Amino acid sequence: MVDLTVVILTKNEEKNLRKCVESFRGIAKRFVIVDSGSTDGTRELCDNLNLELSRIGASLDFYYNEWISYANQLNWGLQHTGISTEWSMRMDADEELMEDLAKEIEKRLPTVKSPINGIVLRRRVYFMGRWIKHGGRYPELLLRIFRTGTALCEMKIMDEHMVLSEGTTIEFRHDLKDNNQKDLDWWTSKHNWYSNREVLDHQMRLAGDAFVDAGGSSSQAKMKRIFKDGGYYRLPKFFRAHLYFIYRYYLKLGFLDGPEGKIFHFLQAYWYRFLVDAKLFECDKNGNKMKEQGALKA
Repeated sequence: MVDLTVVILTKNEEKNLRKCVESFRGIAKRFVIVDSGSTDGTRELCDNLNLELSRIGASLDFYYNEWISYANQLNWGLQHTGISTEWSMRMDADEELMEDLAKEIEKRLPTVKSPINGIVLRRRVYFMGRWIKHGGRYPELLLRIFRTGTALCEMKIMDEHMVLSEGTTIEFRHDLKDNNQKDLDWWTSKHNWYSNREVLDHQMRLAGDAFVDAGGSSSQAKMKRIFKDGGYYRLPKFFRAHLYFIYRYYLKLGFLDGPEGKIFHFLQAYWYRFLVDAKLFECDKNGNKMKEQGALKA
């Protein structure tokens, strides 16, 4: 068993949480669940998982914290739940370790020495059961494992990443899997919520109020942020959504991902980006600022 605590944020994650926890295959010493008011069976599932984990000497602890933002929630979990293991890990409830990654963590993580304080993982996204391998979506490189106390989540409204306060990172070879089991109605509701957050984040950046990356995240995350702020948002509203979809679906071969990929790339690269522009247009026309966003209602 690895000296590792896994922090997972939940809100109605009964459909996803078990496969997330079970994907660790008994290698993590502790799981910390930070819930923001689930109304499904998430709490009962956590109680059952804790009983099952206790049989192998591990544990799962459930905490409630009122939602302010993803970054606030995650940092609260990292700082207020008594994490004492050498390593900590950020996971989303809809993610899971692939078998090869679980074995790699078990074998390699105990051998990692300072000044290496962070582990960058490769994430693959599944949509409607299909791996979205093209369109520039794979691999996503994300700092997810870090020596306890050396990293926090950026205090950003959108596209927040873990950032090391000290030390360096290495990349592991195998994949983390994003495989949400909820339906398309939930997915579109979530991205409508995301669009409000992105509009507010962009407005704050224009006003000079947004978080500035201090380093320590993955190089890929930094480049994506530079591309979005320094390139994409300099293009005309609405037209940039057309260009981005063409880039993702045709130039980056998103069409190879089949009908599921066609739906994903259209909704994520065109519909979502067009929706953000429409809301920016509405705010500019009416002289409004997007309101602070609460927790996802879906």
